[in-house]
Amino acid sequence: MIKPRALRPGDRIALVAPASPFSREAFDAGVAELRRRGYDPVYDDSVFARTRYTAGDPPLRAEAFRRAWADPSIAALMAVRGGYGSVQILPLLEVGDIRRTPKAFIGYSDNTSLLNWLTGRCGIVSFHGPMIDGRLEKGEAGYDLDSFTRVLTRVEPAGTITHPQVVALRDGDSAGVLLGGTLTQLTASLGTPYAFDPPRGHILFIDEVAERPYRIDRMMTQLALSGLLAKASGIVFGELPRCDEPRDNGQTGPLIKEVLVDLLAGFRGPVLFGLPSGHTNGPTLTLPFGVRVRVVTRPQPALVVEESAVS
Repeated sequence: MIKPRALRPGDRIALVAPASPFSREAFDAGVAELRRRGYDPVYDDSVFARTRYTAGDPPLRAEAFRRAWADPSIAALMAVRGGYGSVQILPLLEVGDIRRTPKAFIGYSDNTSLLNWLTGRCGIVSFHGPMIDGRLEKGEAGYDLDSFTRVLTRVEPAGTITHPQVVALRDGDSAGVLLGGTLTQLTASLGTPYAFDPPRGHILFIDEVAERPYRIDRMMTQLALSGLLAKASGIVFGELPRCDEPRDNGQTGPLIKEVLVDLLAGFRGPVLFGLPSGHTNGPTLTLPFGVRVRVVTRPQPALVVEESAVS
């Protein structure tokens, strides 16, 4: 696995929009936060393009991504927003070009498509971490500075990453390469040339937002029937905000945590729930995809990063 260079003060971070458009107010606030942290955010006018529900057409978005990735003066790329559209640019990117100039890519949500292509197909560590819209625009209320710093700026294992709300749905201890992302994108990739195809023994991280329990059930069942769940040695769920069944007319619907306990009754490894990375109600944690981690359930449920994510 190729590890990007660790970020340093003064590094140029290219802001790219592989998916949906965003508000200029949120963008400017996020740019100011990066500058406050000592980085030099750069972008070109194509980032503000709009074509229906995407930030410009696929060739425009792909060219902006390629241009930033190939620029030797740029240390990392950060997605401005998720939404929809990152999968559209994958056919327009070349593995060889990406591997020649490895660097950090930071994003989540719809950008799961890019994260898994970069790590799974290009062999480059990628980062499930904060974007501009909804995260950096809010300052430290939107993202966890500690995990961002430990994962992206230090050439050493990040160590324990957890949160008081994390609970164990199944006990155990297992280790493997961390991979995953938003469940919708993982399942949507199956049957395509860009299918999520993790190695046996990996640790699977699953993020999602505002999907009702039966939809989560459907997608988890698809992962199980495809054989992907059986390849995981441990599973870590994000916070899964707004995924409980709505409560109408006094009726109490199923909680997503209860549904997952039932769905994973036969899973042999540890399962954690509530690690706030990606879609969260509070600051989002940064996780490295493509490095070895360990899932522990005692004495405190946690994800332990055992390998440096940067060089």
